[in-house]
Amino acid sequence: MKGVILAGGSGTRLYPATKVVNKHLLPIYNKPMIYYPLSVLMLMGIREIVIVTNPQDIPAFKELLGDGSNLGLEIEYASQDEPRGLAHGLIVAENFVRDDMVCLILGDNIFFGHGLPALLREARREVEENGGAHVLGYFVKDPERFGVVEFDSEGRVLSIEEKPQKPKSNFAVVGLYIYDNNVINIAKSVKPSWRGELEITSVNQVYLERGKLKVKLLGRGFAWFDAGTHDSFLEASEFVATVERKAGLMIGCIEEIAYRNGWMTKEALRKIAESLAKSDYGKYLLRLVKGEV
Repeated sequence: MKGVILAGGSGTRLYPATKVVNKHLLPIYNKPMIYYPLSVLMLMGIREIVIVTNPQDIPAFKELLGDGSNLGLEIEYASQDEPRGLAHGLIVAENFVRDDMVCLILGDNIFFGHGLPALLREARREVEENGGAHVLGYFVKDPERFGVVEFDSEGRVLSIEEKPQKPKSNFAVVGLYIYDNNVINIAKSVKPSWRGELEITSVNQVYLERGKLKVKLLGRGFAWFDAGTHDSFLEASEFVATVERKAGLMIGCIEEIAYRNGWMTKEALRKIAESLAKSDYGKYLLRLVKGEV
């Protein structure tokens, strides 16, 4: 399975902060926003990843992450000339995905919770073995802002709607989607919405019509943030800061995940840590090298 991170768009909801910089490069507390979705894919065991972003932003992402080889990854970059919807991002990644299955994650979505890696790895396994699509649902107080999923009394998915005026539930579909290889052709087949975009909800509706859509609900033990507004951006940063200060462990530390996954050596980790030694991030990595974390 391959990973696709959507990190394009104009970021107008965060203006003027994003007028000259891609929002996914802005820090959520102590690390770039892009680290968080990247870390989720790594926790799922996904090592081949493409970052879909604006053509003018590719050099900055390359400067930050390179080809991923220092983390045991293979990172590529694909250009999306203009924001035409999440499903369009899949089409842009077609040459990268080829005949593989895919996990699509939004670059401004942050996930946290005990058992999250196991839940996602199980979803990955089910799609790899049985095909179809798995998406995540999360209870929200303002479902009209999201894609909303409706269930019957036995938990089966009845419908999924994009930003409905009268939501049929409070469960939003969050920004992580696991698909079989049919997803590229499905994305190509959907029609633009009234916004002129290829909606990911339209893709999910096709899987639902085929009886191939499953929704895994994230319960109260999980946290999810869509860091696309100033308030949610700040909220996510405060959450990460609080958890890290209390626990003494980092969220979204890509070097730690690579090291614990066995994708990089202790010596490689030490070199990165020493290059960042003046920062708390580098000091954390040095503690990791010494076995103190």
